[in-house]
Amino acid sequence: MNVVMGEVTPLALGIALSPLPIVPALFLLFTPRPRATAGALLTGWVAGILVVTSVSTALAAVIETHEETPTWASWTKAVLGVVLLLLAARQWRSGAEKGTPAWMRSLTDATPAKALRLGLLLSAANPKNILLSAAAGLTIGSAELGPPRTATAVAVFTAIAVSTVALPLLLHLAGGERVLTPLGRARTWLETHNSTVTALVLAVIGVLLVIEGAAGP
Repeated sequence: MNVVMGEVTPLALGIALSPLPIVPALFLLFTPRPRATAGALLTGWVAGILVVTSVSTALAAVIETHEETPTWASWTKAVLGVVLLLLAARQWRSGAEKGTPAWMRSLTDATPAKALRLGLLLSAANPKNILLSAAAGLTIGSAELGPPRTATAVAVFTAIAVSTVALPLLLHLAGGERVLTPLGRARTWLETHNSTVTALVLAVIGVLLVIEGAAGP
């Protein structure tokens, strides 16, 4: 269990450290119904990541194997790592693009329903998140931990992956309006450095996956 969590935690951090969902989560705290909209975004975000991870885990678990680390799992990790490196390079090249996308600025009057749909879209329909969640699911499912520990591993992975989107809402619940000024500064910084941060995160996770895959049988 500890070995598996050691392998999937970097993947969860790769999702958690992406500015793409964090910036909308911060934007929604400045809407007329901040807690409702931010909570809806978080709900959609959790659901999307949990579904992709669970499906990948189930697919890996049903493939019969007698190997401690199946060859197909190692090759899949390596391929996913290469794809992430390509995405990192693409993101880095677009780093010169500044400003906040129009769709993100439109969140100033978002409803909970719109925020929920956005959370699902950013998690379950985002190529980077699909790759990272799928890699985690393959790792967990192929480890043959048994149903209880498999469910625990998926839950812990999801909790880590969604932690940065949950944090602004939790801070607002705890500190109210007082936290909006520092959160606003954090939002501005992430908007400015979005492409660079995302590219670095993708590159690090991609290298880790390639190394893990190459080290397999």
